Amino acid sequence: MSSSVSSQHDHVLVEENSFARILTLNRPKQLNALSFQMISRLLELFLAYEEDPNVKLVMLKGEGRAFCAGGDVVAVVHDIWAGGWRAGANFFMKEFSLNYLMATYSKPQVSILNGIVMGGGNGVSMHGRFRVATENSVFAMPETALGLFPDVGASYFLSRLPGFFGEYVGLTGARLDGAEMLACGLATHFVPSAKLPMVEVALCDADSSDPVIISSIIDQYCEKSSLKEQTVYNRLDVIDRCFSQRTVEEILSALEREVVDQRDGWISATIQTLKKASPTSLKISLRSVNCFSLKLTLLLQYQIRVGRVQGVGACLTREYRMVCHVMRGEFSNDFFEGCRAILLDKDKNPKWEPSKLEHIADTTVDRYFSKVKDEDWEDLKLPTRSKFNLPPYVIAKL
Repeated sequence: MSSSVSSQHDHVLVEENSFARILTLNRPKQLNALSFQMISRLLELFLAYEEDPNVKLVMLKGEGRAFCAGGDVVAVVHDIWAGGWRAGANFFMKEFSLNYLMATYSKPQVSILNGIVMGGGNGVSMHGRFRVATENSVFAMPETALGLFPDVGASYFLSRLPGFFGEYVGLTGARLDGAEMLACGLATHFVPSAKLPMVEVALCDADSSDPVIISSIIDQYCEKSSLKEQTVYNRLDVIDRCFSQRTVEEILSALEREVVDQRDGWISATIQTLKKASPTSLKISLRSVNCFSLKLTLLLQYQIRVGRVQGVGACLTREYRMVCHVMRGEFSNDFFEGCRAILLDKDKNPKWEPSKLEHIADTTVDRYFSKVKDEDWEDLKLPTRSKFNLPPYVIAKL
């Protein structure tokens, strides 16, 4: 027990500085991948700081070349092999509870995204009030290549990107740089990495939780970020035409029509990326059917799209149901196969089953959104939040 406590404290460093608390994710050799112990420690600290009147804001950053490359899914897989699917479910329950606390936090969280920020790393940053990108930032949600789906509340924050850019990012796992993150709204500020120490000092001296004041302080160190000539963000018209389609099959057909018309290498690469991903992951990532009462209206929404009309809590609750079904492997073992091929054996040749989109029935996809049929299973229980103590920008997320 003492070793575990020491580990979680070593992997999340704490610096108390005037009115701010600086938390540093400290597993640089693992690109700061989040272990269960790290998630538990962050949850403990954020809860304590919310009750401490001396703490005005919380900064979160990563040691080394990554902010955080995601959750430690290799450890999750080993835990499931050793103790069953509930071990994996417990990891995601704790992680999603932390994501919800950050999304509804009463004090400003400033995440310094100076490096890789992927998967679960986005869960501990995108829900916070301020996300500072740099020239070193690399964003991605690569879950469909692993047999998973964009989780950690991604159906909330991706669905709020311009047009159908969130569908594109979530299905393809596309990587975005700092300038692209700022342009689409994933980042709130762009600061050159050389100026980050000055930002930290200025924020530590700010005796305020007012987001306007915090933002103005960061603004003093911002520089204009320029999109590269070949940035994917300049292809929003093509992305909107293709990724607005109702199904994954229709998205692929639209892309194939575009490549005939334009002979664009980026479109061809996007098609190949989708074809390499887990077909099951693509379908459950996109699709979530909402049938309104009396069937007066049938709204075909999707995992990312339905997030547009749901609060962050509802998104996380739905994603928890989905991830429990994935951990159980009752409909597909693609998650375990993806982790084997990409993270363990590293042959990068996963054998998906089912192997084709057309082999996956709508009824199978529907099951991922249903309650787990296990007498001991419960829906995600999120931390209780009082609207009376939350700022307006947080209440809007509920």
